[in-house]
Amino acid sequence: MKNFIKKNVAEIDFNVFEEVGDKWLLVTTYDKENKRPNAMTASWGCAGILWGKPVCVLFIRPQRHTHKLIEESEYLSVNILEEKYRDAHKICGSQSGRDIDKIKKCNLTCIEIDGLVAFEQSESVLTLKKLYADDLRKECFIDKTVLSNYKNDDYHSMYVCEITGMYKAEV
Repeated sequence: MKNFIKKNVAEIDFNVFEEVGDKWLLVTTYDKENKRPNAMTASWGCAGILWGKPVCVLFIRPQRHTHKLIEESEYLSVNILEEKYRDAHKICGSQSGRDIDKIKKCNLTCIEIDGLVAFEQSESVLTLKKLYADDLRKECFIDKTVLSNYKNDDYHSMYVCEITGMYKAEV
């Protein structure tokens, strides 16, 4: 079993453009109704400092099963998988945890970090605590060209989450 070492968020070499935009994230929650973990691929997000705290901002569309689970949870994790597990992102980004056990289908191994579900196949894990949530609204977009991302008016919910822990897999 792989060992994960807790790191100081401020000291980590973390390129958000590479980690989110290129590698993608697995936003991970626990589905109490189905009694299993759930993960959703995300390639939109950001990280920084807000309210004097290190934060990760996630954007989830309301029709996603993960949206309901995040609404019900105070804590969640974000997993950045090793590149060789890229196919797991395709499954977790295109299929719903309402219908299938995505973790089982992806052959991911669940581990626990800070009381949250994480994956042994991760190279990094962020543990998060929700601080703020709001829905994006059409009337608030200043640059109307980005509205092309919302052909069905299915605007994302935005979650500002405190990064409570950052873990790197020991090599």
